[in-house]
Amino acid sequence: MADFNHTDVNHIVFYLMGIPGLEDQHMWISIPFCISYISALLGNGVLIFIIFTRNSLHEPMYLFLCMLAGVDIIFATTTEPKALAIFWCNYREISLIGCIAQLYFQHSSFISESGILLIMAFDRYIAICHPLRYTMILTHSLVRKIGVAIFLRAHCTIFPMIFLLKRLNFCRNNILPHTFCEHIGLAKFACDDIRINIWYGFFVLMSTVILDVLLIFASYVLILHAVFHIPSQEARHKAINTCSSHVCVIVLFYGPGIFSVLIQRFGRHIPIHVHILLANVSMLAPPMLNPIIYGVKTKQIREQVVYVLFPKQK
Repeated sequence: MADFNHTDVNHIVFYLMGIPGLEDQHMWISIPFCISYISALLGNGVLIFIIFTRNSLHEPMYLFLCMLAGVDIIFATTTEPKALAIFWCNYREISLIGCIAQLYFQHSSFISESGILLIMAFDRYIAICHPLRYTMILTHSLVRKIGVAIFLRAHCTIFPMIFLLKRLNFCRNNILPHTFCEHIGLAKFACDDIRINIWYGFFVLMSTVILDVLLIFASYVLILHAVFHIPSQEARHKAINTCSSHVCVIVLFYGPGIFSVLIQRFGRHIPIHVHILLANVSMLAPPMLNPIIYGVKTKQIREQVVYVLFPKQK
């Protein structure tokens, strides 16, 4: 490994070490990683197929869910194939361009998913607080425009990171103790001033993910206010039930990420392999579990999945 370390060159090739300290366990660790990744691909693929092929599911709620499933596939695919290549083939090498591309799609997918969860909260707010105007407000045309806006926001906010990283000279080290590339994690290996990278990363976080969380919280405050003013207990229960899947997905998406950030900030005594495992869990858990949550808790999707998989039993 000493041959990888240079202090007088601008590295264009890096080496991802996987999970430092657990190299001899990589093959065993790869098993749950592989199962989770395949489950994410199959689950979200089935969800997209069901929603696209069933006219009864061409409603805003399910169209947003279809977007979520597509982003989940990209989100998991940006990191897991490379991680499995490290675990199975010891293929650690990644070019600077490949590293930047990986983190670009990773971060843009994360912001896209955060935006979709915000719009799904807005969808639930309209459905519960203004049910008679639901179809008038959330038309198919508006849903398409919202989808385009979500993806444009994600890519436009992450795009400057390409240039912020390309301007840096990486002469300190080219060994990354991780299974995938991260913006600040990569920038720390530069010999140049990276304050602009740090501040821009903070700006992106505050203007997208943190803003989304605050707006989602505000949406659910309004939803709960409306729900508790419904006179019928049965109608109140039904309204809460329509939000339960979305709430589970929100907790699953933001929870591991927040926990991982707290561990990085305050858990300096925690071994590095724990940080890396938590980072991978936060990347794999939402794509794997989101289809299961919606499949189990949403009657319409559950019925369509059963019809497709077991048509003779319908």
